[in-house]
Amino acid sequence: MPSLAQGRKVKPAGNIQSKKVSSTQVGLFCHPWQGRRVAYFGDSITDPRNEASDKKYWSLLQDWLGIEPFVYGISGRQWNDIPRQAEQLKKEHGEEFDAIIIFIGTNDFNAAVPVGEWYVETEDSVLVAVHKPKEVVLRCHRQPSMNKDTYRGRINIAMRKIKELFPKKQVVLMTPIHRGLFDRSNTNIQPTEAYQNACGEWVDAYVQSVKQAGNIWSVPVIDLNASCGLFPLVAQQLVHFNDASVDQLHPNNSGHLRMARTMMYQLLTLPCVFE
Repeated sequence: MPSLAQGRKVKPAGNIQSKKVSSTQVGLFCHPWQGRRVAYFGDSITDPRNEASDKKYWSLLQDWLGIEPFVYGISGRQWNDIPRQAEQLKKEHGEEFDAIIIFIGTNDFNAAVPVGEWYVETEDSVLVAVHKPKEVVLRCHRQPSMNKDTYRGRINIAMRKIKELFPKKQVVLMTPIHRGLFDRSNTNIQPTEAYQNACGEWVDAYVQSVKQAGNIWSVPVIDLNASCGLFPLVAQQLVHFNDASVDQLHPNNSGHLRMARTMMYQLLTLPCVFE
């Protein structure tokens, strides 16, 4: 599949270079994700067809770091679509890519998908030996919940699929950003995150679950919710979103630049490949 981000070169805003020093002073430095091939899974904020911005976070990373993007995000999708996106990546590229970045979850909150539990616990027998002859004992045993009707169950299903399909690849999760008003039509009005969803949950539970998934599935998490600075619940912050009157949900060019800049520096701390 050809890159979906073939556009004009965008000069990064602001000065991100320090004064020049010789290579003998500091050595030559290369960003660990420079020139890599990265698959992006997600929803409308990742979807190249979303018209809220001309440049997406992934196309800015392409401009700045030469990352070749394989983009699979589709507007409106939830965590239960991630296995399909993973299978499509496998079908189209096999192992010929370097890493996966997953940015999704805000639509699960809006759709009032119950948060659910990470594990199903049962009492099972197990063979043990601790400084004495082996014996069979009863102990509490947990396994990841694979409930497709809960948020955490969906994350478990998706992460197991990805771990099975791509056992050698780097996988990075990103938390959903803060939610403002989305008032697109009489049948699509989404209140701000100041309101609970229809199942009585705050958006925080969906954000925190992505953070917890990092520990559960041993993958790094970039906390965009906390670190990119986008906060549409303050009127002056709406300069970073598509339309202050009807779409405070989708970042505009300025918003995507903030996300991309944050990602560029966060990714400095993570290997893209493990070879």
